[in-house]
Amino acid sequence: MKFGIIKERKNPPDKRVVFSPSKLQELQKQFPQAQIVVESSDIRVFPDQAYIKAGIQVSDDVSDCDVLLGVKEVPVEALIPNKKYFFFSHTIKKQPYNRKLLKAMLEKNIEMYDHETIIRENGARLIGFGRYAGLVGAYNGFRAFGLKNGTFTLPKVETLLDLEAVKAELDKINIPPIKILLTGTGKVAYGAKEILDHLGIKQISDALYLTSEFSEPVYCMADVMEYAKRKDGKVGDKFEFYKDPSGYESNFMPYAKQTDFFIAGHFYGDGAPYLFTREDAKHPDFRIKYVADISCDVDGPVASTIRSSTIADPLYGYNPQTEQEVDFKDENAIVVMAVDNLPCELPKDASEGFGEMFLEHVIPAFFNNDKDGILARAKMTTNDGKLTERYSYLQDYVDGKE
Repeated sequence: MKFGIIKERKNPPDKRVVFSPSKLQELQKQFPQAQIVVESSDIRVFPDQAYIKAGIQVSDDVSDCDVLLGVKEVPVEALIPNKKYFFFSHTIKKQPYNRKLLKAMLEKNIEMYDHETIIRENGARLIGFGRYAGLVGAYNGFRAFGLKNGTFTLPKVETLLDLEAVKAELDKINIPPIKILLTGTGKVAYGAKEILDHLGIKQISDALYLTSEFSEPVYCMADVMEYAKRKDGKVGDKFEFYKDPSGYESNFMPYAKQTDFFIAGHFYGDGAPYLFTREDAKHPDFRIKYVADISCDVDGPVASTIRSSTIADPLYGYNPQTEQEVDFKDENAIVVMAVDNLPCELPKDASEGFGEMFLEHVIPAFFNNDKDGILARAKMTTNDGKLTERYSYLQDYVDGKE
């Protein structure tokens, strides 16, 4: 089995990679029968020379590899027919901008394995960059806080070497007595929690958060059953909500009236109630002034997220009364950070963490006859140009009927 680590070709450039040089060394020790080639790249966080020094072959040609591993979408013209590909295709939710990509993979008889579809039997994702999105998103939120108030200045994450450098910058600042709400309980939320805990901000219960003020900064971590409730008044059930959220409505306003800084680290499913609407944000008791929307669903559950922002220009203001974008320093603005590719700002740590998960959960499947069904569940397309049964719901999307 020959694995190729492909060059990232999507713009804007992405410095991340599936495997760092040291992780590829580990892979070779664990699976000596595996052959590895790294496609030469001038943008990757780990330069070609680092792989060569680690004893890994670097080449301009990976066309003789069986399995090609990347991070972002591969441009249609760069796809090599009759290969197995792993990357984030952004097609499983029928994203219109990538229909041509999925269609091209079928036409080229490519076996596609989306990183998002690498899951346990119960549906839990096994790999991803969620932790790093949470880390960078929370840091960026505090950076926005300092810029808006003029109380401190944090450098952009992309200018820092690694996570240790990020935490070193946080050690230089002091947070005033604000109340911070963090939604979610997955990898994204726990990444954000790492930043809050590193800053020494005290975590408190929902009951205290909703009823008390404090002389120090505090945060509350709210799960979906705290900020959503059943319409009929009965006790909600998280797993019932995930299966069918139609019987639920938002219970977010009690939090909005007690929150200065909101970090959105939750997963938002189809049909779920919005956390707060544009009308909610107009309420005189709506207190939120800072939003780090790591989930970044535009015109979705967080009303102030009217567009995604960029690493180059990560902040904008939202005026809740006019429902318009304004300068984030405007006195009436909710400051919004809604960068949709946050892990790109921390490419070294993100790549190392991703490779660790990929080596643990995915690579063994190629050598143990896929005994846990990892590859079978993840496989979206076949080498004869068809969707697998699990992803047959995408056929209308491929045909342009949706």
